[in-house]
Amino acid sequence: MHEKRVARAYVTELMLALVVYTVLLSAAIRYGRPMEDGILRTLVLVSPMIGFGLMIRTMVRHFARIDEYQRMRMLENLAVASAITGAATFTYGFMETAGFPKLSMFSVWIVMCASVAIVNLGRRWLDR
Repeated sequence: MHEKRVARAYVTELMLALVVYTVLLSAAIRYGRPMEDGILRTLVLVSPMIGFGLMIRTMVRHFARIDEYQRMRMLENLAVASAITGAATFTYGFMETAGFPKLSMFSVWIVMCASVAIVNLGRRWLDR
C-alpha cells in the first residue's frame, strides 16, 4: 500500500513539473528567441529551468520516501548510468577533435536518460 502511494505521489509531482517545464519551454521559444539581447531575454530563455528544478525536487522527495533497498538500487543505477554518460561524452569529445561535428550540451541529457533506461532494463532482466 505504501509503495503504491509513494509511486502515485512521485508520478503526480513529476507530471506537474513536466507540465511547468513544457509551458515555460514553449513560452521561452516563442517569446524569448525574438527578443533583443539582454538580461530579460536571458532570463526568459533560462526560465524552463524552473520546471527542471521542480523535477529535481520531485526526485529528491521520492528518494526520501522510498525504503533503503529501493534507494540503494536507484542510486546504483544512477551511478552506473552517470559513468556510461561520462564515458560516452568524453569519447565524443575526442571524436570532435578528429573532425566529428560539435554537439549541443543538450545531447548529454539525452545520453543520460538513455543510459538510465538501459541500466534499469538491464538490471531488471538480470534479476529475473
